[in-house]
Amino acid sequence: MAVRTDSASRGIPLSALILPVGAVLGLAVVGVGLIFLADKNGAQNLLGSIYDLLGNPAAATAVRNGVADQVLAKLVLGAVALISGVGGIWLLYSAVAQLVSLFRPSIRDRIMPWVFVVPALALLIGWLVYPGIVTIITSFTDDTTGAFTLQNWLDLGKPSNLGILFNNLLWLVVGTGGAVILGLFIAAMFDRVKFEALSKTFVFLPMAISLVGASLIWRFIYTWRPAGQPQYGLLNAVWTGFGNKPIDWIHFDDFHINTFLLIVIFIWLQTGFAMVILSAAIKGVSTEILEAARLDGASERQVFFRVIVPIIKGSILAVITTIAIADLKIFDIVYVMTGGRFDTDVVANQMFLQAFQFFNDGRAAALATVLFLAVLPVMYINLRNLREQGVGR
Repeated sequence: MAVRTDSASRGIPLSALILPVGAVLGLAVVGVGLIFLADKNGAQNLLGSIYDLLGNPAAATAVRNGVADQVLAKLVLGAVALISGVGGIWLLYSAVAQLVSLFRPSIRDRIMPWVFVVPALALLIGWLVYPGIVTIITSFTDDTTGAFTLQNWLDLGKPSNLGILFNNLLWLVVGTGGAVILGLFIAAMFDRVKFEALSKTFVFLPMAISLVGASLIWRFIYTWRPAGQPQYGLLNAVWTGFGNKPIDWIHFDDFHINTFLLIVIFIWLQTGFAMVILSAAIKGVSTEILEAARLDGASERQVFFRVIVPIIKGSILAVITTIAIADLKIFDIVYVMTGGRFDTDVVANQMFLQAFQFFNDGRAAALATVLFLAVLPVMYINLRNLREQGVGR
């Protein structure tokens, strides 16, 4: 009698039982992790339970009361976040993807993309689209009565708010233009130096610094001391070295000098990003085209502006739109350096103050909507640029 060894004789494959269990387990890990993270004392309670199991009730009570081992409790919180966020999501996706792969190819190919797209769409709707709609509605709502009103938008026409919008325009034009032009210039110049990689590293290094950290560094550079005292701020040390009186640069709002000095910090941070992207674009220009232009008698300046720049126009636009969006949302530098005082306020900082200091949600929502509307044209330019390059066709 012959023994059957085909798949039919084995019955239901083991993976058909393991994969659903893995999916349920992954979902459970994520759910438990979210519940744990939602509890503000979850880490302390978990660590206290561990101490109880180890037979140390005194330490358990101390950590639950917030007296001892709070750093360790934060480490436990981070570990749970990693396990539930990374491990749980990975297990859930892996199990569901393998489960879908058991279907017939015609059904599998239709379902598989949605396994990854649906959660992303749900997060997009829940954390971006829905809050955006609520923000727009709130901007037309009176904070006291909850009735419909246009006052929040009419308040944006006050001279103080118009000054804020003008400051944002300065940031957009000077900050974006300065970072892109300087980045393009450095990318072109360093493309021919001997130690190119080392030189570009120093330019790119500020990108590793947060906006808050960079603001603190430049705060020392702009520091002012009264005349006759040592000037440990670099800018005033140089300024007084030429026989001039020290200037309180952060308070010096004539011709928006202090705003321009804050923009310098942003340019210092973003130039490295622009340089890296544009340097890669320049290296992608065909050497045959460059040699042909030189053989036709074009100077190096003509080669750069009439050959290289038009070829890398798409990369330049991408860098401009990316930095412009960051410019429109600028907050950290202004908040750390001046707090929006001395005529340096911007929309994002004023939105923060209205929402969390003055508790004027309607006006804060109107300012947030202004930022959203300002970003839309920049996004449109970026999308059109991508289409011109053939992306998405």
